[in-house]
Amino acid sequence: MKIAIGSDHGGFELKKELVEFLKNNGHNVKDFGTHTAESCDYPKFSYCVANAVTKGEFARGVLICKSGIGSNIVANKVPGIRAAVCNSEEEARLSREHNDANIIVFGSKFVSAQDAKNILKIWLSTEHVGERHKRRIDQITEIERKILEGE
Repeated sequence: MKIAIGSDHGGFELKKELVEFLKNNGHNVKDFGTHTAESCDYPKFSYCVANAVTKGEFARGVLICKSGIGSNIVANKVPGIRAAVCNSEEEARLSREHNDANIIVFGSKFVSAQDAKNILKIWLSTEHVGERHKRRIDQITEIERKILEGE
C-alpha cells in the first residue's frame, strides 16, 4: 500500500520507527518530513500528507505530533480527509470500520513505539464495513460539498 507519513518535531522519533515498520511490512512509504528533531510547526506537514491522500496519490496517511490533536485538526480541514486520532487498537479498528478513516494520527506523548506499530497494523488491515456507516460518510461528503460551494 502507498502510505504518506509526516510529523513535527514532537513526533519525529516515532515517525522514524513507523517508517521502518511500514517499509519492513512491504508498504511503499513517502516521508513528508520533518527530517530533524529541530522545533517546527505541524500544520505544514499535516497539510502535505492530507493533500497527497485526498488527491489519490497515496491510499492512506499517518501523522504524528505530540498530542495528535493539532495534526488531526489540520488534516480534517482538507476535503475528502477523514483523519482519526487513534491511541488504542479499538479506536483504530472503529475508525476504519465505521468512519473509513484515511489518515491515522498519533500523539507521541500517549503511545509507545510498539503500541503505535500494533495500532497501525490493525488500522491498515481493517476494512470499512459500509452499510449504515456508508450513509454517514456520504453525509460528511455532502457537508464538504456545501462548504466548498458556499452554501
